[in-house]
Amino acid sequence: MGAPDIIKQHLIDPEICIRCNTCEDTCPIDAITHDDRNYVVRADVCNGCNACLSPCPTGAIDNWRTMLRGQAYPIEAQLLWDELPAEMPLPDLDAPDDSAPAAAVSGAAAADNDAAIQSVETSRHTSPRAPWSAAHPYVNLHGVRAPVTATVAGNYRLTAADASSDIHHIVLDLGTHFFPILEGQSIGILPPGTDAAGKPHYIRMYSVASPRDGERPGYNNLALTVKRVEQDHDGKPVRGVASNYLCDLAKGDTVQVVGPFGSTFLMPNHAEASVMMICTGTGSAPMRAMTERMRRNLAQFSGRRMLFFGARNAAELPYFGPLLKLPRDFLDIHFAFSRDPGSPRRYVQDAIREAAESVAALLGDANGHVYICGLKGMEDGVLAAFETVCASAGLNWQALETTMKAEGRLHIETY
Repeated sequence: MGAPDIIKQHLIDPEICIRCNTCEDTCPIDAITHDDRNYVVRADVCNGCNACLSPCPTGAIDNWRTMLRGQAYPIEAQLLWDELPAEMPLPDLDAPDDSAPAAAVSGAAAADNDAAIQSVETSRHTSPRAPWSAAHPYVNLHGVRAPVTATVAGNYRLTAADASSDIHHIVLDLGTHFFPILEGQSIGILPPGTDAAGKPHYIRMYSVASPRDGERPGYNNLALTVKRVEQDHDGKPVRGVASNYLCDLAKGDTVQVVGPFGSTFLMPNHAEASVMMICTGTGSAPMRAMTERMRRNLAQFSGRRMLFFGARNAAELPYFGPLLKLPRDFLDIHFAFSRDPGSPRRYVQDAIREAAESVAALLGDANGHVYICGLKGMEDGVLAAFETVCASAGLNWQALETTMKAEGRLHIETY
């Protein structure tokens, strides 16, 4: 009798998966698929290359079960899961393997429009690792079965009252809970209630907009930048479950928080590091966290800082007023407004080309780090602008991009 065929089956945790499609987009052999409920891995295709692990923003992808190949959970079962099955001991390996594939467990909550809009997708162009000098991140300390209860310490509208974008700055007090956050990390919010299928809403993930010592230094708190979602990417009316819930919270209300998430989109901590931040809308959240960290610790950071920030116009741009108060020698700011009355449309990639000399200098710097966060549509334009800028400066962008990815210096999160 031959040796038993034992595999480590790769599974995705439906409880903390945010259905962002990062894993499926990243997998080089198309082993991952999904329906309107779950993302799952084909056991007969997956080769355990782990290409999908580091890009996953929540760690939902990093789950394995050791089992006989003939007992691998079929796709049909995984698509119905609400939670991962428990670890099961291997059967008597001397007995014949005549068992049927594992049965399905209960159904998962269906995806909704808010998740499609709010979820984060990690680009193929991004670095799979954090900068070498980044602080150690804590991840997945609090899960959906034991979330942390945070109290709303403040909820402020950032955009003008007549702006089409209703963007809020929300401060959450974590009390005595251990919930360490680094700049660039995210948290998950558990909206109350159930979806159309009667299942609890799954988590929505938001980048933290405050530095590691909190929105208010010395207190255990953090800030979020949240846009109220009232239409999808096609302009059709929807009511985002989590975004509307958060934007409507009042001071003193409580909210269920899980996480932290994210181990790569982290800022460098060595003094010589130069940082270029490129964002649109609520993609400004991690940039605000990094900028505030550097502002509070100026003696620790001697490198250059550049910010390219895009919005329809100044009234639609969160944190516009505070950014104007920062001295130019601290942060070299370039705004790009695409719907500014009386002005031609201008996007972040246009601003990058206009600042070609400074951009090329930072890209060519071995201590230069780039962070891109915002709408998915900006990514190709920004990378094309880098290529143009580099060509004018005698640099090879393709080679430089490969180097920056390998060294943890190019980070992209778009949605």
